[in-house]
Amino acid sequence: MKNLIRLTDLEPKELYEIFHIADEIRSGKYNGFLDKKSVILFFPATSIRTRVTFEKGIYLLGGQSILFPTDTLDKKEDLRDVCGYLNNWADLVIARHRDIHLLEKLAQYSEVPVINAMTDSNHPCEILSDLYALSKIRSDFTKDQYLFCGKSGNIGLAWKEASQVIGFELSQCCGAGYEMPDIKVYHDIRTAVRGKDILCTDSLPADALNDFKDCQITKEVMELANENALLNPCPPFYRGEEVSDDAIASHYFVGYPFKKRLLEVQHVFVLSIIKYSSAAFNLLI
Repeated sequence: MKNLIRLTDLEPKELYEIFHIADEIRSGKYNGFLDKKSVILFFPATSIRTRVTFEKGIYLLGGQSILFPTDTLDKKEDLRDVCGYLNNWADLVIARHRDIHLLEKLAQYSEVPVINAMTDSNHPCEILSDLYALSKIRSDFTKDQYLFCGKSGNIGLAWKEASQVIGFELSQCCGAGYEMPDIKVYHDIRTAVRGKDILCTDSLPADALNDFKDCQITKEVMELANENALLNPCPPFYRGEEVSDDAIASHYFVGYPFKKRLLEVQHVFVLSIIKYSSAAFNLLI
């Protein structure tokens, strides 16, 4: 795993290695690993959770973060030349950008590893942190039935990538015309939720709300799912749209504690990626 652009870049054993290292990080095993290393970040001003956890993770590992706005990557200068100079000083690049093809080019031209911190096509960091959180409370999380409620977009497609890597069953509930390819689809939440264990959502564009009127997750809907089902909406979620107030207030909701795990998983992305360019990592493990 020299770069992380898609979850399908991972082998199943690499995914579980990430979880193992995340456990070790909590014990302080890798303190100081990024001493004298510089991580270049490209993030828009609107990013909160992903940027905070990456920056804090780099700090806790002893590294330096150097932040640029995402549109720095859209300027006239050729990416080959941007990377040519960054290769002199950077040890890792973490980028959020709408276009996954731009990140692929960044990885192609960069001599240091590149991590995808979100595109319009996927969001590998977000989904891996959710799966890690699930693994802490459900030993059989790969055998659970997953339902994604939302349109075909970066969150849904990232859940689909994850299902392809580790083999859990994933279906979708959405309005007509918003389906992901090659997946079982429902258009009514009361039908979709039956037999499901993990319910995930993504926020909806304003012009799609009416199309999803039969897909909102409420507390009453959660009660139709399997016993011990969990509700894990992707933030930012909007009460009264894809999820109801009473669903968020219920015991089914795990959103806040799940995102606590994001910090540990961001640590691991940095460690696991840099290990391919640092022999010192192998001495640590």
